[in-house]
Order: sequence, then C-alpha cells, then structure tokens
Amino acid sequence: MSWIENRFEEGMIITSVDWAINWGRKSSIWPMTFGLACCAIEMMAVGASRFDIDRFGAGAFRASPRQADLMIVAGTVTYKMASRVKRLYNQMAEPKYVMAMGACTIGGGPYFKHGYHVVKGVDLVVPVDIYVPGCPPRPEALLEGLMRLQDKIQHQSIARDRWTGAKKDAFAAATV
Repeated sequence: MSWIENRFEEGMIITSVDWAINWGRKSSIWPMTFGLACCAIEMMAVGASRFDIDRFGAGAFRASPRQADLMIVAGTVTYKMASRVKRLYNQMAEPKYVMAMGACTIGGGPYFKHGYHVVKGVDLVVPVDIYVPGCPPRPEALLEGLMRLQDKIQHQSIARDRWTGAKKDAFAAATV
C-alpha cells in the first residue's frame, strides 16, 4: 500500500493546470472566416456535414477577429491585402494561431513568378503555426492541419521562461 492511497476524497481528480487549460483550448478552437481565393471553397467544405469540423471543436467560424483564436489564411495574399491580414491578426486575442492553407498562401503560388503584386508567403506578414500545402488542399488536409494544431496546443505551457520572460513552447511551426 502506497502512501498516497486513501488521502483524497472519492471522485477527486488531480491533474496539472497546463493539461486542463490546454485541453480546453484545443477542444474549442474558433477559426475566423477569412478566405481570399479558391482555397476558401475547400475551407467552406470542411464545415459541411461530409467532413464535419465540429467533431474537433472548431466548427464555430467567427466573423470578428476579437472572437476568434485561429486565422486560416486561405488563398493568395497580395501586397494590398497584407496590411489587412496584419491588422486582423493584431486584433485577435491571445493565444492566437495562424494556419497557412494552399500553395499561394505559403509561397506565392504560380502568381509570384509572373506578378509583382503577390506576397511570397504569408509568413512574411504574420507568424504561421501550421502549413497546409496543396493547390487547393483537400478538406482532409485542412482537418489534418487542425489536428496538428491541437497537438501543438496540447504541449504548450502557461509558464514563462525564468530568464528571458518568453512563453515556453514545445513545438515550432509544423507542416502537414
């Protein structure tokens, strides 16, 4: 018989604060409706009953950046639109995450080579957490990116580094 047995009440659950907070965060991701081009059609398909993003706790697409914690940038980002993307990102509350969806969002796509108006990757405008490649990526790829984001959220810590004051994070940016 160990020393910890019979020391707690019946039905009492003990866990870390990090685990409980991260479980709540990963189970209730609210993405912002933000589609720029053809990838937005695939993003809308994920909300339909065939793919059902609600089973991951991320079905409540929000129209306001103040209510969202995930920005899915789906489509070509032009220089004219880049300032708006940055403004919307700055209006989001912490913790906030960004998912780059599609070849045009990640690296400019075919438009970057022949046009002067396309940003070569949204990561030059806002920090990206998850990359979902494809042209356009299938809805299954977006769901895989969402699961990778949930894994990233699950391994975060609310503690700050003692020396630098920066938040501790277990993962860097991931590619699906």
